[in-house]
Amino acid sequence: MVGQSNSEFLFEKVTLIGVGLIGSSLARAFRSRNIVKQIAVAARSQSTLDRVAELGLADSVHSDLAEAVEGADLVILCSPVGAYDGIASVIGPHLKAGVVVTDVGSVKQAVIRDVDQYLPDGVHFVPGHPIAGTEKSGPDAGFAELFDGRWCILTPPPGADHRAVEAVSELWRRCGSMVELMEPAHHDKVLAITSHLPHLIAYTIVGTATDLEASERAEVIKFSAGGFRDFTRIAGSDPVMWRDVFLNNREAVLEMLQRFSEDITALQRAIRWGEGDTLEALFLRTREIRQGVVEAHQAGSFDPREPKADD
Repeated sequence: MVGQSNSEFLFEKVTLIGVGLIGSSLARAFRSRNIVKQIAVAARSQSTLDRVAELGLADSVHSDLAEAVEGADLVILCSPVGAYDGIASVIGPHLKAGVVVTDVGSVKQAVIRDVDQYLPDGVHFVPGHPIAGTEKSGPDAGFAELFDGRWCILTPPPGADHRAVEAVSELWRRCGSMVELMEPAHHDKVLAITSHLPHLIAYTIVGTATDLEASERAEVIKFSAGGFRDFTRIAGSDPVMWRDVFLNNREAVLEMLQRFSEDITALQRAIRWGEGDTLEALFLRTREIRQGVVEAHQAGSFDPREPKADD
């Protein structure tokens, strides 16, 4: 466990399983901010491991999961959540006593269901979700500043070791995040409306555009306004990751989708019958939400290297 040595490092050895945008950004943050001493990376693709080595993101790379977690003080699952069950079943018997296991998945109840069953006594599980990202993926996509000023939600199950929770909290704080603890079911419901439903809508709108006649589709791309450009950015996200998110948070997503469908029907009726006051009232209310997002410093791009958009 952390905190048992006088080392400047928070953890001696960290194993990252999966090294896409989040995993590679963590590796870069760990390196640049001296958070951990040794980084091991595991991935299925040899080409990915070769690229990780070329980029200098890890001290060791592994295709064998058991080998990767050997001696690790912290293991972070950074793969699509649909792979967690298989990963946990393999690494469980090879985790040393006192190791902390966490993750970065966008759903939490399913993660606890799939992972906790394979962890032996003495292993501390602290699920997490950094609310940060871009539409890019792969080891080249990451950058150390991704988490600066962004929230990371931790959802420790009942009875979780408080020292492990604090260690994971401190890890994220050193990466630049603000940390919030939340009950897993509540997390999944909140994220269903703030993240999952917007992605579903974006995929649908861009999908609708691709079904237009070829000449119209070309004009949609050529004359994309700001709103459509934002939808295409969101819809450019990792398809495997988002497939797994929707399948593993289906109840909360379906509930929010039903509410959205009802609101769309009401909006459709207002447009049809020329109810301008209804439309304006909605737009005023949603504008206030936007202002709240700006005041909370959660507006603009999740990539601090890009020029900031006007608020």
